Amino acid sequence: MLRVFVPGPTGLLNTEWPAGSPPPENALWLDLCEPTSAEEQQVEQGLGIEVPSLDEMREIESSNRLYEENGALHMTATLVRKLDTDQGQSTQVSFILVGKRLVTSRYADPLSFRRFIAFAQTHAGVYGSASLLLAGLLQAIINRIADVLEQIGSDMEGISTRVFTQRRRRPHDFRGELAQIGQGGELVSKTRESLVSLSRLLTFLQQSDNERITAEARTSLRTVARDVVALSDHASFLGEKVQFLLDATLGMVTIDQNNILKIFSMAAVLLLPPSVIGAFYGMNFSYIPLLHERWGVWAALALMAVSAVGPYAYFRRKGWL
Repeated sequence: MLRVFVPGPTGLLNTEWPAGSPPPENALWLDLCEPTSAEEQQVEQGLGIEVPSLDEMREIESSNRLYEENGALHMTATLVRKLDTDQGQSTQVSFILVGKRLVTSRYADPLSFRRFIAFAQTHAGVYGSASLLLAGLLQAIINRIADVLEQIGSDMEGISTRVFTQRRRRPHDFRGELAQIGQGGELVSKTRESLVSLSRLLTFLQQSDNERITAEARTSLRTVARDVVALSDHASFLGEKVQFLLDATLGMVTIDQNNILKIFSMAAVLLLPPSVIGAFYGMNFSYIPLLHERWGVWAALALMAVSAVGPYAYFRRKGWL
């Protein structure tokens, strides 16, 4: 899908670009979302640029992601989508500053793009140039990542409360907490990957001497770059916290398992002496003490009880129970 946005009285307006004709003169943003081959060719021929394919966008070398060609800045970043689900997904987005226009090519529709488009369509005069539009779009992406990191931090706080502060009289099933920790760790990992990619993109933009990047846009880009650094530090902190909670939860599981084994071990210790006594009087010999006495069975039962209660009282006195 190819969408062309032009400045309007109330904000950006979505207009048509008929095939075979030059792009609208006042077109500010050309957004390729899951484009067809015909739409890619239309943009390439109309603007004289080469739109990277999906395979080219997935390359990790900086020289293939960030470069300037014929006065156009080509930049590709890794973003995260489906952050509200159990499993976030990484996707690549290309930004091309060519002349007075911004071209974006993507094969997914992240929430940050939808929010930014809705905002830009209702605020007139906010984005008066392509470079300023790019800075605003990057800020929207960063804001979305910040919201996700904030939610992950809140989830980790809840897990920490359940793991450390709840008093449990019986073993607790930690599979739910482990699943949440794993999902949080995966999201933190993907957001850190996205922040690294955006940091490289912003560094490339700030070091570029392209005259199309206005002074106002450079100021906005510096603000976005500071936000990326702060979020990267926060993501690193969350990554350490996720690892700590994972180790702590596994430690709690081990403690519960040890308590269960302790019960079985204690039961075996308490039942061992009575079992020995019972086995002794169960031997097929004619001459066994108390064997032919009428009260012998009661004496044997009493001896079994004492042999079980004695170790129990000793262990309680030692504080082992």
